[in-house]
Formats: sequence, C-alpha cells, structure tokens
Amino acid sequence: MRIVPFIVSAAVTAGLIIAMNVRLTIGGNKTPRFGYFLSPQQGFWQNAEPTNKSYDGEIKLADLSGKADVYFDERLVPHVYADNEKDAYYIQGYLHAKFRLWQMDFQTRAAGGRLSEVVGKSQLGIDRMFRRLGMVYAAENSLKAHEANPVIKEEMDAYTAGVNAYLKSLKPHQIPLEYKLLDSQPEEWSNLKTALFLKFMSFDLAGAEWDFEMANARRLLGATDFEKLYPIVSDSLDPILPKGTAFAAPGVQLNIPANADSSMYRDTKDTTINGGFAFDKKPDPDNGSNNWAVAGSKSASGRPILANDPHLGLNLPSLWYEMQISTPAFNAYGATFPGAPSIVIGFNDHCSWGFTNAMRDVRDYYEIKFKDTTMQEYWFNNQWVRTEFRDEVIKIRDSADLKEHIAMTVFGPVMFDKTYPNKLEDGKNYAVRWKAHDPGVELLTFNKLNHAKNLDDYKDAIATFKCPGQNMIFATKTGDIAITQQGEFPAKWRRQGDFPMPGFDSTYMWQVNIPLNENPQMINPPRGYVSSANQLPVDTTYPYYLGGSYPPYRGFIINRYLNQMNSITPQDMMRLQGENYNVFAEFARPVLLKYIDENGLSADEHKYFNLLKNWNLRNDPSEAGASVFKAVWDSLEVAIFSDEMAALTQNGKYAKAAKWPDESTLVEALRKDSTGFRFIDDIRTPEVETLQFDMMKAFKMAVAALKKADDAGNLGWAKFKDGGVRHLLKIEPFSRLHLNEGGGDHIINATKQWHGPSWRMIVHMTDKSEAYGVYPGGQDGNPGSKYYDNFIDTWVVGKYYPLLFVPKTEAANNKSFKWHLTFSKA
Repeated sequence: MRIVPFIVSAAVTAGLIIAMNVRLTIGGNKTPRFGYFLSPQQGFWQNAEPTNKSYDGEIKLADLSGKADVYFDERLVPHVYADNEKDAYYIQGYLHAKFRLWQMDFQTRAAGGRLSEVVGKSQLGIDRMFRRLGMVYAAENSLKAHEANPVIKEEMDAYTAGVNAYLKSLKPHQIPLEYKLLDSQPEEWSNLKTALFLKFMSFDLAGAEWDFEMANARRLLGATDFEKLYPIVSDSLDPILPKGTAFAAPGVQLNIPANADSSMYRDTKDTTINGGFAFDKKPDPDNGSNNWAVAGSKSASGRPILANDPHLGLNLPSLWYEMQISTPAFNAYGATFPGAPSIVIGFNDHCSWGFTNAMRDVRDYYEIKFKDTTMQEYWFNNQWVRTEFRDEVIKIRDSADLKEHIAMTVFGPVMFDKTYPNKLEDGKNYAVRWKAHDPGVELLTFNKLNHAKNLDDYKDAIATFKCPGQNMIFATKTGDIAITQQGEFPAKWRRQGDFPMPGFDSTYMWQVNIPLNENPQMINPPRGYVSSANQLPVDTTYPYYLGGSYPPYRGFIINRYLNQMNSITPQDMMRLQGENYNVFAEFARPVLLKYIDENGLSADEHKYFNLLKNWNLRNDPSEAGASVFKAVWDSLEVAIFSDEMAALTQNGKYAKAAKWPDESTLVEALRKDSTGFRFIDDIRTPEVETLQFDMMKAFKMAVAALKKADDAGNLGWAKFKDGGVRHLLKIEPFSRLHLNEGGGDHIINATKQWHGPSWRMIVHMTDKSEAYGVYPGGQDGNPGSKYYDNFIDTWVVGKYYPLLFVPKTEAANNKSFKWHLTFSKA
C-alpha cells in the first residue's frame, strides 16, 4: 500500500514544480517565477557580491587587435589604456555591459516602445506614445547617417561588439537581478540600440512641448489675456549672451503668412473639451543644467575653470558611468552614457567641455486632412497625396500583439488619429514634425571633442550636432573660453509652432534652418566668463523666434555671483554649484508679506508667518522657512489661477489640457501691478476678489499643510521635500530615499524631489589637469554591490572626488589603482 503515499508525494512535488515555475498575479502585478528567482544556483542570491570582491583578471577576446590595460581605482572607476581607438571603444562597450547591462537594455526598450514585451499591458501607453512619436523611425534615420561616416561606424561597431562579447561570456547566475525579477533575458546589442538611446536623450532633452495646451488656452482666453499669462520673455531674464549684444541682419528671410502673428491657427469653436486623454509622457520641464567657465582673468591661478552639472531624473542605476579612455590619439576622462561610446561630458589633456539644454522648440504638430477613413490619401498643396505607412508591432507579455498602423506624411508620422486621440479629443489627425527625425551624426561631436586640442577643434566638433539643441561650453589650457547654443534650429516667425498648425499646404511648414554662424555664440568675452542655465540665450533683438520654455532665475543668480567673484578657485566653483540661495523668493517674498494681514492670523498662523518673514532665503536642508515659502507660493498660484485652469477642461481636471503660467509670470505681474492683474478675481464667484483676499486664503490653506508636516517633524526643508534617488523600476529597497538634501526650484543647486544635478564636474585647466566630480549613484548597477550607490552620501553634502587623470606612462605604478584587468587578443 506504499503506492498511495508515493502518488501523493509525487503529486505534491509536481504541483510545487509547476507552481514554482509559474508567474502569479498578486495585487495586479506579476511575480517572478519563484523557482528560478529563489534558486541557490541561479537566483537572486547570486547577485549579492562580497565586499572584498576582486576585479583583477585577464580577458582574451578574438575581436581585439591589440593589448589593453584597465585599472580600477578605489571607486571602481575604470582607466582604459588601449593600443588603438577601436579596441578602446570595444572595451568601453564591454565594461558598460558588465556593470550596467540591465539599465542599457531597459532604456533602449523604453525608447523603442518595447517595455510591454517584458512588463505587460501596464506599459502599453508609453510604448504606443514612443512608437507614434516616431522614435524607431528617428533612430533608423540617425543610424543611416552615423554608419555613413566611416569613423563613427567603426566606433559603433566596436562598441556593439564589446557589449556582445560580454553578453556571450555571461553565465546564468550572473544575469542582473532586474532580469530575474521581471523573468526576462538580455538580448543582443546592436548599433540601432545605440541610436535608440541617443533618440531617447533627444526626447528627454527636447524641452517641454505644450502645443495642444497652449492652443486650448488661447482659444478660451483670447489673444490678449493669453499673452499676459504666457509671455515670451521674462522681465528678470539675464540671457546667455548679454543684453545689448548686436546681431547682424538675418541671413535668411521667411515667407510669413499675413495672419501668422495675430491669428495663428486655432479652433474658434467654443466647444466643451472632453475629459479623457491619451497617455502622453512629457519630458520633465526641468530637464536642464548649469554650466559656466571663467577665464584666467577671474581665477586665482590665471587659468580657466569650467563647471557643469546636468539636471536630469535621479535614478539608480545612474544615467552616467565615469571612466577614462586613453589611446595614442587621445586621452579623455569624464561621464559616459551606458549605451553609447565616447566621453560625453569631460576633459582631455588640452581642454574641457560640457552641456546644458537649449530648451528650443523643435517639435511641432500639423493638422492632416485625409480623403477618407482609410487614410490612403491626404490633402496637401491642392492635391491628394498618397500616404505611406509604417506598421509597427508591439508585443505584449501575456497578451495578443498590437499593430500600430502609422500614416507617414510630408511632415512626419501622424501621431494622433482616431486610434490614438490627441489631448483635445477634437477628432482631428495631427502629424508631428520633430528635428530628431532628421538624420544626424551626434556621436561625431563627442568623438571630436574627445580629440580636441584648441578652439578651432571645438568649433569643428560641434558644427555637426543637430538635436537635441545644447549650450556647449568649452575651455582650454591656453586660456580660451567659449559657449555656443548649437543645434539645427528651424527659423521661425513669432509664435510659429506654439500651437498646432494647418498641414493642408506648405504655408506653415518650416522653411529653412537658421544659418550655423547665426546660432548664439560667445568667445573670450571681456567680462571674463560664459554661462548658461537654460534661460533664453538672447534678448528680443535676436532676429528669429526661438519658441520653447526658459526658466530665468538660475541664470540670473549664477551671473550675479560670477560678476562679483574674482581670484576664483575650484573650491569656489564647488560652493557655487551647491549654492542654495533662493533668488526667486527674493523677488516673491515681499509680495507675500505685503498682502498677508497679520491681524487676521491665529496664533498657529503667526508662527508660520514669522518663519516666512525671518527666513534667510536659503533652501538649506534644515530651513523651515523654505518649506513655508513653497507651501504659501503654491497655494497662491492655486488661489489665483485655479479658476482659469479649471475653465480649460471639464470637471476641473486642469492639469491635463492646460499649462499653468510660469511662476515668473505671476511674481512679475504682482510686483508691477497688484491691483490691475485681472486674474486675481475668481471668475466662478459673484464677488470680486482682491489680492489680499487671495493671499489670506492661500496662506490659511498652506498653514493646514504646514501644521501637518510640523506635527510629524517634517517642517525642515529636506524632510518637507523628501527627496531621493529612485530605482528605474521604482523598487523601494533598491532606491535611496529621504535624503537630507537642500536645493530646489530656481536654485543653482537644482535638487528637487526626484530630479537634480546628475553629474557635478569642475575642471581647472592647469598644466596638470585638476578635476573634481561626483554623481548620485555608483559605478555598479547591481543593487547587491557596495559600489551601487556609494557616491550618494558624498553628493548629498556637496563634496567631490578628485578625478584621477593618469597618463599611460604612470598607470602601471600608480598607487591609487586597486585592480588590474588586462584585455588581449585570443
């Protein structure tokens, strides 16, 4: 009778085997296969690395043509010394894959609209958005241009081969932890994946686009009030090129439609906008940066000093990977993108360079009229034109595939149609014209900057860069400093592209690009510095309309400090990058204090009023006044603008189809004319509200939130903001949360909750390069490594690491190197 227990035991065992290899649904999310995930041989246990792990080794690969030494310093930064450039890029690809494989894969899957393959239906919205925006189409065009350049093709081929060489060596137990969590596998790298990553950065750095929201606002507000709420230039602008800079007459002339400025295309029907909207992820509007370079005339050493800190999403693994690449042709150090070759922001033996986002509008929408619902033909220039189509299949895990049938026009892909409605749900079709769709060889700029020796090399390097537009800063050991707003920018008339335009003929098309020599540029200015912080690059005398959105305050305060500073040292530059002074509050607080009636405040309200009144205008971590200011200002915006914003959409969902006015618009209006700003009145009530009424209402609203934070011990700015660095999957144990950090909106230290300085770098252009840097992450993308997030605490307190820029002749005996990895031909 032992057969019965045996059958029961076998059934239980079989059931466990099946259960352990099935993904369950818990709380709407799929679990990993527990048998695989918990396996002692291959599961997550294998991703825990010993703290004393050695990175010494010898690697032999058939694709290499020479020998290379890679030395790792104590921060796990690799210093690559290769016999030739091809091997250097091959090894860069290998190292990127070794330490950041899952991140590279995840980001390029996102760019290519392929997250649903591994995550499921929850990511279908973002996949559809990227497919219909034309990300794959853009990457294909870009790849053709890159591979047509023999130097860049060799570079990309070598990098891709290096990534794949590591993939081939990868054992099952070495697969990154996130693959095991998602129950997915790495896939082979390709040059197209690198192109996709570059287009992802073009999207992320495109600057915010608000075409449909702006059209909606203008339709309901009218042209006069629209210009008041959405002015083109802020009064507090201190542009990249100083006010009063003389510009030559434009080198190109535009054929401007007669009604272009006064009645730019808009729907004049006063219809109610529906509440449902297509998923439409926007880049963070604060994706910007600071950079500046001071000439020797302002430094203590008599040599230039360059500083750069790009402001992006703060994620783990970090966007950046630090390294040195040394070949007989160049020797460069800096921050690299896992997923692409070259040093992106950094320095070499002769010069240094960095970037901030130009914020220009190079993405517009055009209404398309199709002959019928088949979309086989569209009306253009008085005739029906045959439509081309792209069919892109989105694979969805555990579901049927979805095919996107995308119409292609003379403008570009039809992003919005009946299957993918636009925000206004007006039933219309809109094609997207985006500069990122055009062929470009952006990697050539990085390649040439890595090799650059002087100012002429800088000009040559940046000349081929098209998208995304960047403020490219530069300094040399021979004393030159320069900044150029570089990109291929369409020449526009006033407000062209701020709203969707008619695409029935060529009238509203981009006609010509701004000539390269008319892009804003400044070289060795008498004032002794160049700088940018995403503000408008020029004043209103510049002959072309720029479009876009430009925060003014960081640029204003940076220039104020640089004007005052002399005998500058690298340590001064570090302090400036970490500066927490809130110049926006300097403008705004007097208005707040003027219109808060102290006699109408309770004892609790007096407490917070005094915190605001006595605040030192610094957003340091412990400052409660910064929290009070933020809460009161945000409440005032709601008190003044919520009625107008609610009127733009149905059921008060004003965040969906309306753009809130910039903070500079409100503070400048109130400083100029606090009684004549008609938006103070709430159009939803019969009474006529005054500014003092709105201010008291806002203050009392703010106090309710502040008291709650105060009672919880969270009134200090760092706790009130509650920032951190999140894992790309937003997995809490893999994130660093509740950081004691200062900074914020409009502040040089632009650290918001999940967004801020993603790489801080200072380069002193002395004979022997003196450089410092830090980023909020770590070199290893594995959460089980001690090098996963070990830079964050240093970054939080505003400290830097000396960047070890070691020449090849000194590498073998350098005591700062901890491990030695050799590469040679098999």
